[in-house]
Amino acid sequence: MAALTSKELTRKHCSPCSDLPVISRQAAVTQLKKLPGWRISHAGKRIRKDWTVKNFVAGLQFFERVGKLAEAEDHHPDLHLEDYRNVWIELSTHSIGGLSENDFILAAKINKLRIKEKSTK
Repeated sequence: MAALTSKELTRKHCSPCSDLPVISRQAAVTQLKKLPGWRISHAGKRIRKDWTVKNFVAGLQFFERVGKLAEAEDHHPDLHLEDYRNVWIELSTHSIGGLSENDFILAAKINKLRIKEKSTK
């Protein structure tokens, strides 16, 4: 997989997972340079992004938007909410045991969603 810009990824749609090749760790690292905030996790088998949201409700609202996006793409992330406002998302293509282009497509689309983050003031 050649590294694509975030804009190029958002123009794509997720493909059936069983037809996709596993993305190498090096290719994933290269692609993540174009997806702000995402990082490799779980020994290169997942990507992850963390946020601190304004409050519990903001986290739930964000996850609702992510859920609608995931359903539309038929590619489903792991969603985590801890300590009422720490949220993170992990993406992996479970059926192939690693990362696929779908994970990066969904990450780029998630980056476009609005989220009520904690104020730094």
